[in-house]
Amino acid sequence: MREALKPEGFVVDSCLTGGEGLELGLTEDYDAAILDLGLPDMPGLDVLKAWRRAGRDLPVLILSARAAWPERVMGLNIGADDYMAKPFEPPEVAARLQALIRRRHGRADPVLRHGALEIRPAENTVSMTGREIELTSQERRILVYLMQRPNRIVSERELTDHIYDLESNRHSNGVQVYIGRLRKKLGREVIRTLRGMGYRLG
Repeated sequence: MREALKPEGFVVDSCLTGGEGLELGLTEDYDAAILDLGLPDMPGLDVLKAWRRAGRDLPVLILSARAAWPERVMGLNIGADDYMAKPFEPPEVAARLQALIRRRHGRADPVLRHGALEIRPAENTVSMTGREIELTSQERRILVYLMQRPNRIVSERELTDHIYDLESNRHSNGVQVYIGRLRKKLGREVIRTLRGMGYRLG
């Protein structure tokens, strides 16, 4: 996906060929994928077929210049979760991705809640007991990731993979630093550390 098409608020790994996209989809754990059907080296539908044959269940949003209903039906039947015809607006792409990710985690409500903590992705706000909390983009990504998985222990490696794209310089203690900042802003009890395992909401 080209740089200009990256939805705001997402960490995105991008590639321009079907072969590279196929490999990333098979080896990386993504929340969702945007798949263009018009790839230069192999059809996007073949990439999708290979992902599904390999058991990869990540939500897939197809983008295509072909808007006729037979192409849409084919993509959905092969395993796509949503389909958008070009031209499109990036905010709609972001909203559809958020909806796909919510459904993947069994949630219909777009608002994330955990005790007195609340995140409203559409307004890009975080609040505690009704008071808005200012977070950096990386802090917010970590918090959203944990709140989407409230009963899971999330490893430091998993969080690192989520907040940095493949081309970023990854700091060895970056996650620890952001977790520390979140605790200062939200309270130490909000995020628990399970030594040798990872983090979980308190």
